[in-house]
Amino acid sequence: MFLEDIKLMPSSSDGSGAAPLLAIRCNSWVQPKSGGGDDDAAPGKRVFFANKLQELKFSWLCVTRVQPYLPSQTPPGLRSYRRKDMEQKRGDGRGQRKSTDRVYDYDTYNDLGDPDNGADKARPVLGGSKQFPYPRRCRTGRPMSTKDPRTETRSGDNYVPRDEAFSEEKQLQFSVKTLQSVLHAAVPAVQSTLIDPDLGFPSFFVIDKLFEDGVQLPKAEQLGFLAGILPRLLQKLRDGPGDQLLLFGRPANVKKDKFAWLRDEEFARETLAGMNPYAIELVREFPLKSKLDPAVYGPAESSITAEVLEQQMGCVMTVAEALKQKRLFMLDYHDLFLPYVHKIRAQEHTTMYGSHTVFFLCDDGTLRLLAIELTRPASPAQPQWRRVFTPSTDTTESWLWRMAKSHVRAHDSGHHELVSHWLRTHGAVEPYIIAANRQLSEMHPIYQLLHPHFRYTMRINALARTALINAGGIIELSFSPQKYAMELSSVAYDQLWRFDTETLPADLVRRGMADEDPTAEHGLRLAIKDYPFANDGLLIWDAIKGWVQAYVSRFYPGSGVVAGDAELQAFWADVRTVGHADKKDAPGWPALDSPGSLAHALTTIIWVASAHHAAVNFGQYDFGGYFPNRPSIARTKMPVEEPVDAGALAAFLDNPDQALRECFPSQVQATLVMAVLDLLSTHSPDEEYLGGLETAPWSDDAEVQAAYGKFNAQLKEIEGIIDVRNADRRLKNRCGAGIVPYQLMKPFSEAGGTGKGIPNSTSI
Repeated sequence: MFLEDIKLMPSSSDGSGAAPLLAIRCNSWVQPKSGGGDDDAAPGKRVFFANKLQELKFSWLCVTRVQPYLPSQTPPGLRSYRRKDMEQKRGDGRGQRKSTDRVYDYDTYNDLGDPDNGADKARPVLGGSKQFPYPRRCRTGRPMSTKDPRTETRSGDNYVPRDEAFSEEKQLQFSVKTLQSVLHAAVPAVQSTLIDPDLGFPSFFVIDKLFEDGVQLPKAEQLGFLAGILPRLLQKLRDGPGDQLLLFGRPANVKKDKFAWLRDEEFARETLAGMNPYAIELVREFPLKSKLDPAVYGPAESSITAEVLEQQMGCVMTVAEALKQKRLFMLDYHDLFLPYVHKIRAQEHTTMYGSHTVFFLCDDGTLRLLAIELTRPASPAQPQWRRVFTPSTDTTESWLWRMAKSHVRAHDSGHHELVSHWLRTHGAVEPYIIAANRQLSEMHPIYQLLHPHFRYTMRINALARTALINAGGIIELSFSPQKYAMELSSVAYDQLWRFDTETLPADLVRRGMADEDPTAEHGLRLAIKDYPFANDGLLIWDAIKGWVQAYVSRFYPGSGVVAGDAELQAFWADVRTVGHADKKDAPGWPALDSPGSLAHALTTIIWVASAHHAAVNFGQYDFGGYFPNRPSIARTKMPVEEPVDAGALAAFLDNPDQALRECFPSQVQATLVMAVLDLLSTHSPDEEYLGGLETAPWSDDAEVQAAYGKFNAQLKEIEGIIDVRNADRRLKNRCGAGIVPYQLMKPFSEAGGTGKGIPNSTSI
């Protein structure tokens, strides 16, 4: 059973309002007693630690109510409890885990493929090799494949420790059963309705009808559960003669401006205030140059010339002057994607380029989209091909420009989902959770600080391995890289991920979007003053930092206490050398040798698990629900790619509108992604928000309680600041006609798809 709390009432109390003598928060699953004897380590027995020294014993439970203790401060009578509980959670690394286990152990991502069900389902193991480095996941111990002994079989559910399970409310919203129902019932129903899974949309009118007439689903009586799982997706579920209707709610950007996706200004604005604000970077040298081997991939220097950019800037300054004034920015999807272009193109109904997209910072603080370069690398059969596309009043060039933007949007969608979202939050955080549970006692103050920020993450990651990132899962079905999607996230981990640059300030500095300046607010001077994600995110970062520093200083008065904390040092060693073992010798790992270094590391973990994830997750339906704005895949090549396909070029010239729609996701891909983005963008009714009172520290320590109260008050104040900013018409990247206000860094939210709210953890 799930034990929320234990309250010991006065013997004279009739239960009508009397205060308990002892109230112990448990929030954990306990199993029936098995085995005999009174040994505290007997199977089925549990130990709970709380915040006052007192002890109760039941036949199946031992409760020790005790304040947070560092290992060296633990009273002698509690040391054995502390040690045994951690030993049980570590396990012995053997055998297949059961759903009732509480064991936390590591493994590689060796369960994404399914070679036993066909060679086309085989996938490489991610993690544990120089070729495919990756963070570790929770070990399940399932048998290995008979076709590939390096790959774990996919039989049964993906194990997670019992206390990582969803609450009943969360289970209704998102579980293995409901997710599989969406994929295996709703999607085939849509497919059977549409007949051809590769069929595109015959017109933009039909796309709009998704939000008006919906998609008919056969066997509707079997799909009624969708109303509870996807509350906004099924805005209206109508009964018909044997059918029901899948009606998509209008995303926020469509409600505001149906044609915003066509405008270059919106394309540029969303790099600062959209769902992937982690990609844009400063242009620091010109010409742009690739770091890839030119003997393999062709000339390294970009074909974007100064003349092209200066013409698009209206000749207001030279490129050299723009560089000096820090007014050129870019999306660089060249070196990440280019080595995979030919592999991806060998698959059906998809294509890929390496790309550079360049912007100019205007005097009013907005970005102007200047040029897009698409590159196909050299191959044994063909030389490198690349071309620069720019805005134009010429009809043909204007349509080519729209198609080039669609390709870059697909690149950005892939980067967002695989790198900014999955890798940098879900994937990178799981090792922190495993290490904390293996090496920190539940009475350790740092465990108690971090625990709310780990809620549901392991379970949601297990579900992702079940149906999202696995061979044949949603990502492979619907995004341009297809079967190479997770390989690309491994490449990004190898090339880009460092612990020290996962902080918001360091990330901004790394991308050239800020310079360190002790005299400036937050200690940074932003390259773009009106950068909504950075402006609001830094408020959240500073609030988290202040709370964590106050908490750490309460328990660690000096560097010697930090360095001498055996559990803490073991936790950090586990994170670096096991959880992120493929990066253990990489630069960027701080030594936990002072209260300051400890607070900084903990702030980083909390930021990534909460605000970073919120920034890239809860706007997905608002910005991607109308897929022309953010197509997940580009299915056709540019019609002018050499050698030119005469038939494709003639079809493009005859009907460019149709050519663009054929490049978009198919009807099945689009409706599938729309459904999933809606689900992922939705807060569950039991959501716990950053700084919320539902997760206030359960220690009676007045100093800790006061610090948390200040943190909560700061976050409420930040909500007001964001509201004021969103109403300030001088801030053109977040306020104006048809513009979606930037609310993703607003800490609190009601349930549902709101486009705001920062949960404590990577919980969906």
